[in-house]
Amino acid sequence: MIGYTTLGTNDFKKSGTFYDHLFAELGARRIMEDDHIILWSNKPGAAMIAVIKPYNGQPATVGNGAMVALSVKDPAAVESLHTKALELGATCEGAPGPRGSNMNFAYIRDLEGNKLAFYCMT
Repeated sequence: MIGYTTLGTNDFKKSGTFYDHLFAELGARRIMEDDHIILWSNKPGAAMIAVIKPYNGQPATVGNGAMVALSVKDPAAVESLHTKALELGATCEGAPGPRGSNMNFAYIRDLEGNKLAFYCMT
């Protein structure tokens, strides 16, 4: 159902590099970029995620309560992505581990403060 999600950035180059390295762990690559937006995906027609400079020219800000959740294959991938994000300069918003009886989650904030979750059903 989701076509794409955008995350605001004030440092296009730094955000682009962060997500290039993080999304490589998911087999995703840049599929489009210009001076306003960079989009990543891991296969044609799949959901995309982007960093974008706000159209109105105002500084990008973090949405309180907003989060992007990325589905991954297993708990090891949840932990691996969390670790990779921290290595790239993200901050921890919740260590990898089980949540409820059949899910595994980890949470980070990217270099701009945007919140992401990595999760899988177990």
